Amino acid sequence: MALLDAIMTRRSIRKYKAKAAPKQTLEKILEAARRAPSADNKQPWHFIVLTDPKIKEKLSKRKWSGFIKDSAFTLVGCAYRGDAFSRKWSTIDTAIALENMVIASWSLGVASCWVGDFEEAEVKRMLHVPRDWRIISLISFGYPDETPSRTPRKTLREIASNNRF
Repeated sequence: MALLDAIMTRRSIRKYKAKAAPKQTLEKILEAARRAPSADNKQPWHFIVLTDPKIKEKLSKRKWSGFIKDSAFTLVGCAYRGDAFSRKWSTIDTAIALENMVIASWSLGVASCWVGDFEEAEVKRMLHVPRDWRIISLISFGYPDETPSRTPRKTLREIASNNRF
């Protein structure tokens, strides 16, 4: 799939087939994150790959995260926050890496959905995330078992302007 096709056709998928992702596919998705740009090339990220059904089940207990339990895997995107430079840039850098994975996965036939409905302190405790790290997002991945329609988008005129706001 061409890059622009992946960007234009990607949808958030919340219903997955009961199918594991091959190790090679997961590695390609993680490699897309590894290749993401970051301020001063610090690469301030760490990704926890969750395949354990018990952990995924625990993360599925909140109102907007029930589909995590059915994912082939869920990634927890963590950003290092231990120094002033990292506190300024690591959230953005980690989000860029996460988006690289979302686009790469779609191009490989693996769907995803960003998950913001989690209690950070609880997840950090559960997964032993060190104090100097912040969880930016969870992203579920799996083979789609639904085909959602295209969501409406604002026009380019509404989101962009030339030379001034």
